[in-house]
Amino acid sequence: MKIPDLVVLYEHPEWQKPLFAALERRGVSFEAFDLKRACFDPDAVPRAKVYFNQASPSAYVRGNTRAVPLCLSLMRSLELSGARVLNGSGAFALELSKTAQGALMQKLGVDHPKTLAFNDPEAALAAWTGGWPALLKPEQGGSGARMFLLNEPDELLRTLRERPEIWFPDNLLMLQEYFPVDQAKGIVRMEFLDGQLLYAMRVISHGAFNLCPSEVCNPESGEGVCEVPEVKPAAPVEFYPYPEVPAAAVEAGMKLMHAGGLDIGGIEYLEAADGRLIFYDVNANSNLRAPIAAAFGFDPFERVVDWLEAKIRG
Repeated sequence: MKIPDLVVLYEHPEWQKPLFAALERRGVSFEAFDLKRACFDPDAVPRAKVYFNQASPSAYVRGNTRAVPLCLSLMRSLELSGARVLNGSGAFALELSKTAQGALMQKLGVDHPKTLAFNDPEAALAAWTGGWPALLKPEQGGSGARMFLLNEPDELLRTLRERPEIWFPDNLLMLQEYFPVDQAKGIVRMEFLDGQLLYAMRVISHGAFNLCPSEVCNPESGEGVCEVPEVKPAAPVEFYPYPEVPAAAVEAGMKLMHAGGLDIGGIEYLEAADGRLIFYDVNANSNLRAPIAAAFGFDPFERVVDWLEAKIRG
């Protein structure tokens, strides 16, 4: 078999179509490795110069739970064999763990919500000091799945009693401090590539938790392929270019990207009522939104291919 220059590890084929199309336009020698049903030999020599991880923690919501552990194991084997893996095992492990993200933010002095991880709700309620309402979140997030806004302690017990599947796949949940936001402003997501800001955008949720920027998941029509909100939004999620993103937010995002070992990714924050920027999510799988990048004058997937070609040459 012909040895490619690049192998892209992926699980969601619709997300990858714009990237694959850009790679084909540019004549890049690449293979797509589908993580959903796969195997690998840890003794084998890496086949490509560069591997690019595009797996997502949300694979389980699409019935592809096994893709995540296989991807993590594969990348560790490749790295130990000397392969260059972009957004490799360290970056992916960080994306899989909301608590690790919080610990990294604490280490870097980045403002973030009070969080409590638990595997027993009674223990969590006895220890929780973050007040109510509070957010119930999974340790392994993705696409807004398993997220609930709880107004009182009894609501946590009732939700877990009525919805035991919320525990899966990792059996670890979190209570997180809730910050109301100006609905007209929403939250901010910054996309970074190779340590630098690519673009920033405001995201107006209308009550949705699934804020995936992919046009597949959140098109303007609101009818997405992998939309999994627990609360149906009043209107489609809206995305707007945000050229005025504060320098302090960009600096914090760059620190998180560097310290977390992310080559490409999205960082999300909200603006609290007291003016603080509260960071709450680190995304290694960066689903770029072409219309937003177009407002800044470029095609984001062409930029990614530029970067991948430089890594292959390097």
